[in-house]
Amino acid sequence: MGALSRRTFVAGSVGVAGSLALGACDPRRGPWGWIGGTDLRPRRLLGALASPGSRGLVDEGLYQQRVANYLGLATSGLNPGSPTGIAAHLIRAERDPSYTWDIERVTVDGLGGVWNQIDTWQDTRDFNLMYLHWVLAYGRGPTPMTTLDSSVIAAIKARMLANRYRYDDPKPAGRVDNQWFWSENHVIICLVNEYLAGQRFPDDVFEITGLTGREHMGRSRQRILDWVHERARFGFFEWHSNVYMLKNLSPLLTLAELADDRELVRAAGMALDLVLLDIAAHLQNGCYAAPRGRTYKKDKMTALDEDTFSSAKFLFDDTTYPYQSNTDNGATYLCAAKRYRPPQAILDMATAPSPGVTRERHGIFVDAAAPVTPDPVAPFGYDFADPDNLTFWWSMGALGMWQVAGISLSEAEAHDLYSAPILAEVKLLADLNGRDPDRVRAWEQKNEAIVNFGFLSEANTYAWRGDSIALASVVDHRFGKMRDQVHAWVAQIDAEALVFTTHPVTEPARSTDWGNDGKPGYWTGEASMPRSAQFERTGIHIYQPAWDANTDALLWAVFGYRDYTHAYVPQDRFDEVVQSGHWTFARKGSGFVALWSWRQPEWRIYDPAVNATNGMTKPFDLVAPGGPDNVWIVEVGEGPAAGFAAWQASILADEPDVVRDADGFTVGWTSPSAGALGFGSTAPFTVGGQVQQLSDFPRHESKFGTVDRLATRYRLGDRNARLDLDFDHGQRRVWSR
Repeated sequence: MGALSRRTFVAGSVGVAGSLALGACDPRRGPWGWIGGTDLRPRRLLGALASPGSRGLVDEGLYQQRVANYLGLATSGLNPGSPTGIAAHLIRAERDPSYTWDIERVTVDGLGGVWNQIDTWQDTRDFNLMYLHWVLAYGRGPTPMTTLDSSVIAAIKARMLANRYRYDDPKPAGRVDNQWFWSENHVIICLVNEYLAGQRFPDDVFEITGLTGREHMGRSRQRILDWVHERARFGFFEWHSNVYMLKNLSPLLTLAELADDRELVRAAGMALDLVLLDIAAHLQNGCYAAPRGRTYKKDKMTALDEDTFSSAKFLFDDTTYPYQSNTDNGATYLCAAKRYRPPQAILDMATAPSPGVTRERHGIFVDAAAPVTPDPVAPFGYDFADPDNLTFWWSMGALGMWQVAGISLSEAEAHDLYSAPILAEVKLLADLNGRDPDRVRAWEQKNEAIVNFGFLSEANTYAWRGDSIALASVVDHRFGKMRDQVHAWVAQIDAEALVFTTHPVTEPARSTDWGNDGKPGYWTGEASMPRSAQFERTGIHIYQPAWDANTDALLWAVFGYRDYTHAYVPQDRFDEVVQSGHWTFARKGSGFVALWSWRQPEWRIYDPAVNATNGMTKPFDLVAPGGPDNVWIVEVGEGPAAGFAAWQASILADEPDVVRDADGFTVGWTSPSAGALGFGSTAPFTVGGQVQQLSDFPRHESKFGTVDRLATRYRLGDRNARLDLDFDHGQRRVWSR
C-alpha cells in the first residue's frame, strides 16, 4: 500500500467528529500567551524552525486531526498522580477554552509518588522532572482550566531547585543518589532538565550547587549542543532502541518547545529529525522493525508494547492498531507542539511502497580485546584518561572496557558512585580486583567477551522492507560475546507477527507476569552474539560463544548461559505455521517467513499457571537443544496466501549445507530470492560468489539518499519531498511539492 493510501485510510478513521469534539484547534495558542494571533514569544525565536503548515512539513490539517484524536483518548480519564496525565488535560484546555475538567483533583498529596521518587533521588526521576516542565508550562495559564493550585506549582519548583543534575555535583554526606546519569538518553534528559529549570528560575539559587538558575543554563547549554553534534556524527549509541528512542524524542521535543534560545530550539528540532529518520527507515506497518542496541522482553515480543509505538502511530499514521496508552510521553507532548513539525520527506520514507534496503552505521568502534598499554589512544579526539570524557564513554555502556578503567575507578571514588545500589554489580567487579586500576585493566581485557556486555560499540545495521514484511539485522557485531540488552535480528509482518532468535542466559522466568524475563534474561539480550549477515530477504545467523565455563569460574557462576538457542515464533499471531524437517514456515496475510535451524528444533510447552504466555494457547518458543552453537537461516517473502505452499516448495528445493569443525561453522545455501549464499564463523559472506560488505556502512544509505559516515550534512528525500540538515551551520531546510 502506498504512502498516500496509508495516510488517507487512517486519517479518515478520525473523522470530522473527532476534531469537533475538541473544539477549535488554533496552533498559535500556547503557554507563551498566544492570544488572537499575536505571537508573544521572544522575537529571536521566530524562524528557529519552519512554521507549522510550511511546505516541506507534514500537512497541518492531518497533524491537527491526529492531535484531536489522541487528546480525545488522553483526556477520557484523569490520573492525578501522573504528570503526563495532568499535562494532557492542560494541553486540551489550552487549545479549547470551552473544555472543562476536574482540575481541583490535581493536588500535592495526589502527586506523592512523584515527589517521593524525586526527593529520594531514585533512578528515572529525571523522566518525571522532564514531564513536570510541561506541567509548569501549561499549568500557569490565564483560564481556570489551565491554572493549577499554587501549592502544586510551588512543589514542582522546590524539586527543581533541590535536584542533583550531575553525578559530579556535590553530594551531601550520607545521601545516596541512585540516578543513572550516563546512558545516552539520560545524558540529554538531565541536561534539558537543568537548562529549563535554570531558564524558569534564573535568579534562584539551586541547593546542591549553590549556582543560580542562570548559571545552570550557562553550564548545560554547550553540552546540549555537543550531544546533538555527536548524534549527527556518530548516530545514536543506543541504536534503534524501541525503548530509548522515545527517551530521546521526549527531551528534544521538550527543549524545542519550551526553550527561549533560538540556537537550542533549532538544534533540538534537527536532532528530532534524526530520531524520526532512524524510526522511519525501519517502519513496517506501524512497527519499529529493526535490530536494537537496547531493549527488553517487555518491549520486543509485540510492537504494541514498544515504547515508541504510540509516537510512531501519531507521527506516521501507518497502523490500524489503536493507541496503547492514554498517557504516552511522546504522543501527549507532540499534541502540545507549536514549533516542531516532522518533515514530509521523513513521513514519506516511513510509508513508501517497497522501500527496499537501508544500511546504516551507528556508534564508535573501540577494541576492548586489544592488548593493555599504558596510554591507549582514543578515536575522534576523545580521551580515555580525561574524567570529563567519562560520560561519553559510559553513554556507550563501556563500563567494562579496560581503556576507561582508570577514570571509571577514580570518578567512582571521587564522587561516591559505588554507594548507589544501581552500581552494585560494577562495585563488586571492582572490589574483586582490589580497585587496583592495573589489575582491573588486565582482568577486563582478559574477560572482555563477558564483562563488557553493556558495550554497544559500532553497529552496522542492514534492513530490507517490502510492502508486507521486513527483515533487519545487525551484521557481524561482537561475534560470540555477551550483549545484555541487544536484539540481533527480526522478521516482522505487523505488531504481533514477528520472528527472532536469541541465545538465553537464564531459563524462562517462573512468573505469570509477561514482562518478567528473569535476570539477565531468557528473551532479553544475548548470552552470545551471533555472527549475522543479510542480503535483502535472506539472513544467516551463526551462534558460537567466545567464552564458556573454562574462561573464568567466578564469571561463569554469574553469567553462565544455556546449552541451546531458541526462536520466538508466536503461532497464535500467524494465519498458518507449517514445519518440514528443520524448517518452520509462518504466514500472516501476504507476509511469509521461513526459519531453518541446524540443530533440530522443537516446541517448548508452557503451563500458563507457571510461565506467562500472554494469552497464547499454541507453543511460541522454538528451542534448538544440543548446544549453544547453532546456525539459523531466515528467508522472508510476500505474495497471495494461495502462493504460500509454492513459496515453501521453493525454499525446500535446496537443503542448507552446514559443516561444524574445531574452528567453527561454514554455511552454504541457495536462496530462491538471492541465489547461492556462503558464510561462516570466519569466512566472508558471499552472494552468487561475490563478497558482501559487513562493515563500514555509511551513516545512512537507502533509496532516499546516502549520508556518509561522520558527515554532519544530511540531504535525503525524493522528487516529492526533501530534507537538508546542516549541523555545522545550524541550518534546516525542508521542501515538498
